[in-house]
Amino acid sequence: MEIRPTTDQDRDVFVDTLLTAFGIFPEALTASGTVWWSAFEMDRNLLAVAADGRPVGTAGAYSFELTLPGEVLVPTSGVTAVGVVPSHRRQGVLTAMMRRQLAELRARGEFLSVLLASEALIYRRFGYGPATYTQKLTVPRHRAALAVPRARGAADDAAGGPDTGSVEVLRRAECGEILEDVYDRYRRAQPGALSRPHRWWASGAGQPPVSPAPRYVAVHRDADGVPDGYASYAIGGLGGTLTVDETIATDDAVFTALVRCVLGHDLVTQVVFKHVPPGHPLRWQLTDFRAGQVSDDTDWLWVRLLDVPRALTARGWFTDGELVLDVDDPFLGEHGRYLLTVRDGKADCVPTDLAPDLSLDVSDLGSVYLGGTAPSTLVRAGHVRAHRPDAAALADALFRSDRAPHCLHWF
Repeated sequence: MEIRPTTDQDRDVFVDTLLTAFGIFPEALTASGTVWWSAFEMDRNLLAVAADGRPVGTAGAYSFELTLPGEVLVPTSGVTAVGVVPSHRRQGVLTAMMRRQLAELRARGEFLSVLLASEALIYRRFGYGPATYTQKLTVPRHRAALAVPRARGAADDAAGGPDTGSVEVLRRAECGEILEDVYDRYRRAQPGALSRPHRWWASGAGQPPVSPAPRYVAVHRDADGVPDGYASYAIGGLGGTLTVDETIATDDAVFTALVRCVLGHDLVTQVVFKHVPPGHPLRWQLTDFRAGQVSDDTDWLWVRLLDVPRALTARGWFTDGELVLDVDDPFLGEHGRYLLTVRDGKADCVPTDLAPDLSLDVSDLGSVYLGGTAPSTLVRAGHVRAHRPDAAALADALFRSDRAPHCLHWF
């Protein structure tokens, strides 16, 4: 078997092999004349070819920016289009492709890789760990009243203040540039968020609202008329379900204004918010707390560290302290022990022979990296070993984020 990089000339065979691996036809995936694979970077993709010349596997990567805690933007690879045709599964094709891909990412000088896992059992063995989470929230229309907000004080104003803007409902085709601009401002401040390169919007790659599939968009503007939030939605027939693809807002007041708009829509039975961060205050804003029905509570972005010291010194930190991490990377056959020292929001990470405070797999380090998974949770689950009583609590304090990480982007 040969694993080789692809070029633009390989696009059709790459896509055909990928779709064969997933057992789907391209006609089932087209919408509004666009296809999600139009954003493929063919110079970053790999094709596995059997000895008889047949393509049997695919693996790709996108070039993104990832927002780390502290509003730090770093380049990252978004692994995608990973598949093996049914006739060649359980023969080492996937393992060989993932090993080759990680080697190429390192050769590019990258220290982080991310993906969305189609199956949770697959990618932990390659060093990826779930790092952000998302939920679906369903609100019956007849129980959708929002509580009257109390009087706001200085602390509230710092978090967003009362809304002084306006909401206008447009069609997706009318506001593409607005969506691109608002999302870009949002993702730069949101830990766990990925960039959406212009070519994604221009080609309509991905899911709505990146895709130009018919959608209504509630656009929020501030007091000066500048767009600072949106909610993309569609309704499944008269009297059906209003489904919100995503709600993007620069602060809580804007989010609430957009939620009030969609919850107030007439002639719908329920409103479904597809991507709500765990712990989001929306349920608490409902007059009837039980009206917010949570479902599809699941992982979203998985993170893989390719260079532990570089990754740990890249992000922002919010508590001072020292921690010795003993990190095992069985897939790459590597092991390292590092002294992490945090002072005044910056970290230093160097190899050490000191006794470890925590022993963990690189996949578990990926899970805690963005602050969305508490190290103590993984200690209690038996994933991470704490070598002294206060190690887990110290790790929780060190790895916390200024904001809960969340990722909306589908790739």
